[in-house]
Amino acid sequence: MNFKAKREGRRLSTGCHGLDLILQGGLPAGQMYLLEGDPGTGKTTLAMQFMLAGAMEGEQTLYITLSESMEELQSAAASHGWGLERVPILELTSDELAGDEDTQYTVFHPSEVELVSTMRRMLAEVERVNPHRVVFDSLSELRLLAGDSVRYRRQLLALKSFFAQRAITVLILDDRTGDGKDKQLQSIAHGVLRLQKLPREYGVTRRNIEVLKLRGSAYREGFHDYAIRTEGVVVYPRVIASEHRDSFVAEMFTSNVPELDALLGGGLQRGTSNLVIGPTGVGKSTIAALYAAAATTRGERAAIFTFDELVGTLSRRCTQLGVIIDDMTEPAKMSVEQIDPAELSPGEFAVRILKMVDEQGLRVLVLDSLNGYMQSMAGEQELILHLHELLGCLNLRGVTTIMTLAQSGLVGNMQAPVNVSYLADCVILMRYFEAFGEVRQAISVLKNRSAEHERTIRELSFKGDKITVGDPLHSFQGILTGVPNLVDATMPGAAVVGAARE
Repeated sequence: MNFKAKREGRRLSTGCHGLDLILQGGLPAGQMYLLEGDPGTGKTTLAMQFMLAGAMEGEQTLYITLSESMEELQSAAASHGWGLERVPILELTSDELAGDEDTQYTVFHPSEVELVSTMRRMLAEVERVNPHRVVFDSLSELRLLAGDSVRYRRQLLALKSFFAQRAITVLILDDRTGDGKDKQLQSIAHGVLRLQKLPREYGVTRRNIEVLKLRGSAYREGFHDYAIRTEGVVVYPRVIASEHRDSFVAEMFTSNVPELDALLGGGLQRGTSNLVIGPTGVGKSTIAALYAAAATTRGERAAIFTFDELVGTLSRRCTQLGVIIDDMTEPAKMSVEQIDPAELSPGEFAVRILKMVDEQGLRVLVLDSLNGYMQSMAGEQELILHLHELLGCLNLRGVTTIMTLAQSGLVGNMQAPVNVSYLADCVILMRYFEAFGEVRQAISVLKNRSAEHERTIRELSFKGDKITVGDPLHSFQGILTGVPNLVDATMPGAAVVGAARE
């Protein structure tokens, strides 16, 4: 039989949709691949997904295990709700007598059985089953049996030749417990995938996958977050902004507070990223929620992800000011969700947002706040790169993003934990300031690439059930420092503040 004519030239699904996207359709058929990673990274789980995906396509499979027993594999599969009835298993680690060659599953102990006899039994089973896919679990046992590097490499080359002649797609697992400098199989294999765990001081372990090589095929480079869920290994491909583009009308949308929209030059532009920055408690979340709620009144889909504040607290504060973000009469218009950054990776969060854009038509997104979002990142530079791609992707899809960022301190010289202002198309600055013995709030627009915005500083107040943006504070100087000077008590701005004081 001409195995190659029948099997080559195809892409085989790995059983993991996100990984298939990274591999641009899956693994090229008829080649040998290395899946490496430390213990606990999910190699066996992903290998079982690969086998089950083949079984679902009607392909013959064979799982060769040298490191785990059949019972352990079946137990691991059951924890994900899978059954391995359609996946033949060649077990080489049971407690049966090694000399019983008539049993269905051969057994051996690495310290007692020679490599030659082990390989002979394994290859005979492959010829009998004639599989399309084979998993070899794991390489560390083969390395132990070989004893020295020369014999080990010869055996690898023999395996590659044997499987290549039959156009069998082979996935070899390696737990990297051997010599860390061992690159022999990496050089022999057609492709190499690496699973990694990135422990953090607090929260769940973050995991990522990287395709180190894939000969003759394009793939998405870099690190991609993944998680081990009940449904198996779930990979979240790294967001690339240039891959996402929709046609949309570049229009302004308002907040239903005319003075605030006037400050911005008419409102926020569709398909832009906007940053509301200021000290804690100054009203950043309320301003962001104001625009999200206004979008729902136009029949658009909006979502608020809060990292710092409870959903109930945010909802009550907004409701007191007449901003309704949890109107259950139209549940499809607004989504408010609290995110725990210690339990969620940036890649998973980005995929969740893009899924809302694709499936629900999301048009306004609020991230409250970037301070909480940063806790899911390994460092400042990673946050900036990730935000750059995510914001670029959302902008090209016509989604308006509103981010809040809390600065340290309340008045005077304040610092932001990370400089992301240059990534935003519009930056709204909010400040506390002292005037006539009272602590007031001010709002201004530092930049707006989409419109000719006001250069003035206006007073902002949250009183009763109303959000009020006052007249420009022309009579004060130094408001942004927190301690302004009254330069002309006769000007309108002073009159407004003085009236508010009385």
